[in-house]
Amino acid sequence: MLLVTGATGRVGRELVRELDARGAAVRILVRDATRAADLPERVERAVGDLDDPATLAPAFAGVERLFLLVPGIGLEHTEHAITAAQAAGLRHIVLLSSYAVTYDPIPAMGRWHHQREQLIRASGIPATFLRPGGFTTNAFDWLPTIQTGGYVLDPVGPGRAALIDPADIAAVAAVTLTEEGHVGEEYLLTGGEPFTVAEQVEILAKAAGRDIEVRTVATPAEAVRFRYPQGAPPALAEALIEGLTLMRADTVGVCTDTVRRLLGRDPRTFADWCERNAGAFQPLSS
Repeated sequence: MLLVTGATGRVGRELVRELDARGAAVRILVRDATRAADLPERVERAVGDLDDPATLAPAFAGVERLFLLVPGIGLEHTEHAITAAQAAGLRHIVLLSSYAVTYDPIPAMGRWHHQREQLIRASGIPATFLRPGGFTTNAFDWLPTIQTGGYVLDPVGPGRAALIDPADIAAVAAVTLTEEGHVGEEYLLTGGEPFTVAEQVEILAKAAGRDIEVRTVATPAEAVRFRYPQGAPPALAEALIEGLTLMRADTVGVCTDTVRRLLGRDPRTFADWCERNAGAFQPLSS
């Protein structure tokens, strides 16, 4: 039995469908079963919450392998999952981490992921760490300004990133969960071609069939407001600004062949993602 956390998110939904297509026995941990209504019927639903350790034992019972995706910047979810995994006798954890842990020194965003990796290492449970770079779905962060003003704010200028489709992350996760030979591995996952934000917007505009302007972010505070319109805790805001500074400095863009090696095919392209999601980027109806 495989247990998937974060099953109703962008990576999790794709992973559950991948595992179901492989015929794997899958259970998902959800706080609200109604949010999983569109997932395959034969997938087991376990209602529980990583915030509440008392709800986890039934979800982890009989599980051999765990896909662990935890939100936010804290460690409590990881600690609770590890405790439940140890009690259930799990033999493999696949953690969705971040490419940010590979920096030296590790930035704030990476430190949270690094600490989660360290907790799992200390648990004694064999593990695989997936470290994706930026997601293609990050383009959804542009929706408010695209829909209402036809523009995107660019906080990284010449910086380049090889964005990865969450579907490819899910496909790699499915391989590591269902095939042998991945314990102890640390996989850095990227798309196949690095682009600047301006180049990404150009590709998206072509797919959506509309003009989209690129505007340079004037201040770090503006970059934070653009990403978190409702505001962000100070620690998260500082981490975001630090991360954007690093991204601006990377004018080449990290690009790996890991997806190709593990899946036997090239990663999906940003242009393909834009074609599939072009409808979301149309102007709001008046």
